Amino acid sequence: MKKYISYLMTALIAALTFGCDFNDSPSLEEGQARVNFYLVDAPGDFDEVWVEVLALRVKAGEIDLVNQEDEEDESAWEEIPFENESQMINLLDLTGNNSQLLGDANLQAGSIQQLRLILGENNYVVKDGEEFPLKTPSAQQSGLKIKLNEEIEAGSSYDLVIDFDVAKSIVVAGNSGNIILKPVLRAYLDETAGIMGQVLPQEAMPIAVSTTVDGEAVTTFTDEDGNFKIQGLDPGTYAVLITPNEGFVPVTIEGILVDEGEITQIDPVVLEEQQ
Repeated sequence: MKKYISYLMTALIAALTFGCDFNDSPSLEEGQARVNFYLVDAPGDFDEVWVEVLALRVKAGEIDLVNQEDEEDESAWEEIPFENESQMINLLDLTGNNSQLLGDANLQAGSIQQLRLILGENNYVVKDGEEFPLKTPSAQQSGLKIKLNEEIEAGSSYDLVIDFDVAKSIVVAGNSGNIILKPVLRAYLDETAGIMGQVLPQEAMPIAVSTTVDGEAVTTFTDEDGNFKIQGLDPGTYAVLITPNEGFVPVTIEGILVDEGEITQIDPVVLEEQQ
């Protein structure tokens, strides 16, 4: 597809930040941790991408359970309660510091081993003002599983982020023209490290910003003010590739040092026009 998508919109419910007021939440019992589950997005070549989220389930508990073969044991999974039976979410609303709160729960301390995101059938994309159904392979109807093995301590509160990469997750099938959802997701605790910054001018938008994590490209887009944030990084040195629209010159920034648990802010980048 030759057309670039516009930069992403504001969050579906509101622009949510990762700080929460727990006054209305159940108090922690001994041995529990509080976890909030957020959804964010890296975009694709569409105007809107709507998915129906039916449920979010988590497998958590003592760390030694990680190696147990209880994959099919439904009793090992705990469902995160939603306010409504389902949530319709436009994935292209979620970028930069925008996110969608899916739910929260008190979990047994130890480790969050896996997540399972359950989607319904009311999924579709919008391109050039026209709506197209988004088909989900039957093998995914039992849920989209994400392995993470993140440790959580009793008495603490955490924000856990599910990153839904739209650009990699939607496939246009050959001659049939069917648009298929093959989700690419990763998850991480918000306390993990990352890179943030600002890219200008606005005329260069849409602006993609990417780096490499475990051999895979991780991409986001700047928001309407040119800001971006990539999280879920291990400590180390990274290169960031900035890819604007065709009228401007791409830029690679090398040697960005990321420390454990810290967000590294790089200097603002001003892109040059193509000659």
